[in-house]
Amino acid sequence: MIALDYVHETRFHVRYAETDAMGIVHHSSYIVWFEEGRSSYMRAIGFPYAEVEKAGYYFTVTEVHARYLVPAKYDEEINLSTRVGELKSRGMRFDYEVHRAADGQLLVSGYTEHVCINHSGAVRRIPPDIMVHLEGHKR
Repeated sequence: MIALDYVHETRFHVRYAETDAMGIVHHSSYIVWFEEGRSSYMRAIGFPYAEVEKAGYYFTVTEVHARYLVPAKYDEEINLSTRVGELKSRGMRFDYEVHRAADGQLLVSGYTEHVCINHSGAVRRIPPDIMVHLEGHKR
């Protein structure tokens, strides 16, 4: 297992469609934000997720966890921090923190666990060319 320290920051404003009638972000929206954080992270390290798929692999989600602390609201600017918390030969865990940009308040923390599979669904080792990009940010 490799501990990594690169943290990728993604900023955006809460969209109206992500909120309920009270203007509070619906709990399911955070999971979508986690996905955006992963995609943005992969682009930032030089191996976009689209390239993972073109290479014949998927990082399929096996577990999702979110700890809701303070609600986000419509039109607030959000800062989403994404990092790889664990990296193994066949999988990884992405860790997330959602902060309100205006004051840095932690709103939600969470993680997603992934396993590398090929397009036939068989579990595989993460390919060396992808692993090099992920390992490039180890402590």
